Amino acid sequence: MATPTTESAAAETSATSLTGRGRSILATRPLLGWRTVDILTIAFLGAALGIAFWGWGVFYSGPLSAITFGFAPLGGLFAGPWFLAGVVGGLVVRRPGAALFCEVTAALVSMIPGTEWGATTLVSGIVQGLGTELAFALLGYRAFGIAAAVLAGALAGPFAAFYESFTWIQDWSMAWKVAYAGVLALSGAVVAGVGGWLLTKALAAAGALNAFPPGQEHRENRAV
Repeated sequence: MATPTTESAAAETSATSLTGRGRSILATRPLLGWRTVDILTIAFLGAALGIAFWGWGVFYSGPLSAITFGFAPLGGLFAGPWFLAGVVGGLVVRRPGAALFCEVTAALVSMIPGTEWGATTLVSGIVQGLGTELAFALLGYRAFGIAAAVLAGALAGPFAAFYESFTWIQDWSMAWKVAYAGVLALSGAVVAGVGGWLLTKALAAAGALNAFPPGQEHRENRAV
């Protein structure tokens, strides 16, 4: 049964605790009551990951060409990193819109230096962000463990595949499009889901998320 915990004024933790080992700590209610620190943190995370997105876009074409020879849908294996921002944003702030906000910010930042995909980079960010956001919404913004992260990363895949079926892969057969959606979901689950969960854990352990639920979870786990 969920019970609210008393927040430390010094830590300014934005969370409502659920009793029980392994249960998620939630953002303070109301969920739509975004704090300034929430907005700034999502913007910072999105910007940092956006730079990483741009770097990945520069180097990924080589291995992409090698692995897609003969079966193009395998290219989806390399898409997982681009779903990472939405997963991390959702895991950190835990409010409606956090996953979408972080993913769109990252896409915008990665687009600014210039990419081969131009303005469609931002559109892709919006679509992928909607996928990750949907996962947290389906869970009622009450679960933020590794399973939730994997689901968020996985759902970004079909959303991305649907958008690309009208743009970059519109000439593919339906079988290839379905296969591509599955490969994207797998990459999203492993790279963005598990990877995003591990990154959030690492940031919390480093003390960078003390004002957020992951930081409180880390402190409580150490106290056990």
